[in-house]
Amino acid sequence: MLTRREFTTLALSSLAWPRLLAQTANSAGGVTLGAQTYSFRQMTRPPDGDMSDVIIKAFTECGLHDCELWSPMLEPAKVEREALRRWRIETPLDHFAAIRKRFDSAKIAIRAYNYSFNDSFTEPEIDRGFEVARALGAQFITASSTLTAAKRVAPFAEKHKMIVAMHNHSNVKDPNEFATPESFAAALKLSKYFRINLDIGHFTAANFDAVAYLREHHANITNLHVKDRKRNQGENVEWGQGDAPMREVLQLLKQNKWPITAYLEYEYKGAGTPVDEVKKGLAYMRAALG
Repeated sequence: MLTRREFTTLALSSLAWPRLLAQTANSAGGVTLGAQTYSFRQMTRPPDGDMSDVIIKAFTECGLHDCELWSPMLEPAKVEREALRRWRIETPLDHFAAIRKRFDSAKIAIRAYNYSFNDSFTEPEIDRGFEVARALGAQFITASSTLTAAKRVAPFAEKHKMIVAMHNHSNVKDPNEFATPESFAAALKLSKYFRINLDIGHFTAANFDAVAYLREHHANITNLHVKDRKRNQGENVEWGQGDAPMREVLQLLKQNKWPITAYLEYEYKGAGTPVDEVKKGLAYMRAALG
């Protein structure tokens, strides 16, 4: 298993200044705050499908400098599966390097690339995800995946020497889904490059204790998704209206100075625009950190 020192060395091995800048710019009480770009999925998509400029504008309006970039926001929308696969494999890496430059110019760090491997992915498609993540300047990949897909991803993580953090949902009935502490443990056994992207909202909806899990497993957690949900598979709700222990989790990060980025993820149905709701969530998080 990689040590914290080895992980940090890997993470900062390429053009580290945007990430270091983002960590400073987004720090609240010593905790690095950012957003999952999925939060802005409802904003108008350009004809070519590439929402990178939309994301940059939204992040700038929110005063954010650190993102987990959701891959569908760079990809063509509403295309057949085979056409998407070809686009992923055949699009030149220079295309993604140019996107990175635009983010860097806006002083926004792409810390993580959210590329969700599933059982339909071919090996070239898996491999290309790592190449794209590297071209974007991402330190690691996050993935809403399955255990069967993760087994196929493991050798590519080894090949590229890149961390992959598995993201959980709340479907505890499917043993192939990442939803339980046991499924996370199974993933960590597959590769020394596998880590955890803990979504505290989904973890709470599945009736697990995010505070206890974070306290025990923080060394294997790269980042959090901060959202609120009700227990017992309850709905997504506005920050502070559900059962997710957001304040307690953020305070744990602050008190222990763990190098875990807290990414806000706007998923409930708000009354305002995505920018309005993200600003509201960031205000909540900053207040929780005191």
